[in-house]
Amino acid sequence: TLLFALVATTALWAYDFSVKGIYYNILADETNEVEVTSGSTEYSGSVTIPKTVTYNSKTYSITSIGNYAFCECSGLTSVTIPNSVTSIGNYAFGWCPALTSITIPKSVTSIGEAAFDGCDGLTSVTIPNSVTSLGDWAFAWCDGLTSVTLGNSVTRIGDAAFSGCSS
Repeated sequence: TLLFALVATTALWAYDFSVKGIYYNILADETNEVEVTSGSTEYSGSVTIPKTVTYNSKTYSITSIGNYAFCECSGLTSVTIPNSVTSIGNYAFGWCPALTSITIPKSVTSIGEAAFDGCDGLTSVTIPNSVTSLGDWAFAWCDGLTSVTLGNSVTRIGDAAFSGCSS
């Protein structure tokens, strides 16, 4: 059991490289694309994700926020996402109760399952016209959420996408 726990924990911190406190996984080396991922240190405060990042003399474009990238970052207060990002993964910002500000750029087309689940600090969110799909539980249990603006391209709102949003 101890070995399993150690392997599972190590897998959560798997990343290809980090630059200025942000962790990345290489998605496609031939197209120079990376995603933001979780790392060995929890994100906190205000985080600005750059449009590109250079590592080992190679410049990569940041095209997605990976599954669980910021999950359970209790001290994360705001995130600025560049317009190079096209998807926000499953549980990407799940259970970040201090998150009060997130700007979803017009380049994003999909928001994954439980992407913002339990983000109690969010009071409003604008989903741009570029987004076509909201995953199941996408904004569930966001107790502070009082205002949602949906873009006109949304064709799928997942099951329980706003469940438990008591405000």
